[in-house]
Amino acid sequence: MVQKNNFQCSIRPYRASDRESVISLFRFGILEHVYPAFFKAMSHPDHVGITLSISMAGYVLGGSSYFLALLFGGAWAALVYYCCHEIFDSYLRRKLDMEMADIQVSFLDNPVNSFWVAETEVDGQTKIAGLLAVVGMKGGPMNDINDGWNGGAVDVALLEGSAGEVFKLVVSFPLRRKGLGTQLTEKAIEFCKEQGLSRLVIETTSAQAAGISLFRKLGFVQTSSHSSTHANRWISKLARISVLRMEKFL
Repeated sequence: MVQKNNFQCSIRPYRASDRESVISLFRFGILEHVYPAFFKAMSHPDHVGITLSISMAGYVLGGSSYFLALLFGGAWAALVYYCCHEIFDSYLRRKLDMEMADIQVSFLDNPVNSFWVAETEVDGQTKIAGLLAVVGMKGGPMNDINDGWNGGAVDVALLEGSAGEVFKLVVSFPLRRKGLGTQLTEKAIEFCKEQGLSRLVIETTSAQAAGISLFRKLGFVQTSSHSSTHANRWISKLARISVLRMEKFL
């Protein structure tokens, strides 16, 4: 039982009756990063320079038109937003069609995989407050269940030894900063130790600042990064999103 600031929540294995709530929370947990990614991209010095240049071009071509300056700059910003949205949306669609299509088969039928939900009582009703899933590997390459953000390329670091990889960690927005993310991650760490796995791996994006901070506090260290995603490489370049791999040795 998790207790922090009078907050109570229980963590248990996924059940079939959880599916609707879990899919809704999973969808939110992916798409919520679109806006942070967009603002992070637009604040990059390169994008700031491009935005100013395009706006100036609109101003000049329009005969000192502030409207065209705003229109040109807005069109550029819209393109960057589309790229950020496409990266996370394409990842979401892929996962809903693959692992999340049958959670029981994908996770619970394999003893080295697991899927947990955290539930709490809100206004007298039990609600799913968070979720976390782990995919395990023993003595060989990670199986096909979790192809990560880069569309299936396997990290060389995962080809040796044994490891568990966090498929996804999501906590409901109103229930954050109550220690639930920490408790779910510690549950995954405990599970991996019980399975005899040597490390736990998490792949996240540069837009997920809160998650990165949490993982570092729990002893994860960044071991690699890349810019490959499920989306077209030019979309990834314009979105300026990096995929970070973090590991914790158990």
